[in-house]
Amino acid sequence: MKTQTTIRIEETNYFQAKNILNQIGLTYSQAIGVFNNMIVLNNGLPFEVKIPNKETKKALEELENHTGQTFNNIDDLFNDLDN
Repeated sequence: MKTQTTIRIEETNYFQAKNILNQIGLTYSQAIGVFNNMIVLNNGLPFEVKIPNKETKKALEELENHTGQTFNNIDDLFNDLDN
């Protein structure tokens, strides 16, 4: 048995989401069904929801502004993490 529902979401995000889902072969309705199934399987949201702390906010800003540290290769990245 299926049910029908109505939701209100931001139009721009809706069309962007539909485009992305189309590229992976899902309709918007199918994706909502997957999301609902994941809520049931996880007995809650299938991802962590929390308010970002100062460090996370800084990292997100660096990401958005392309001002974060970069590395030439994976070895340089791991060497930096070890120090």
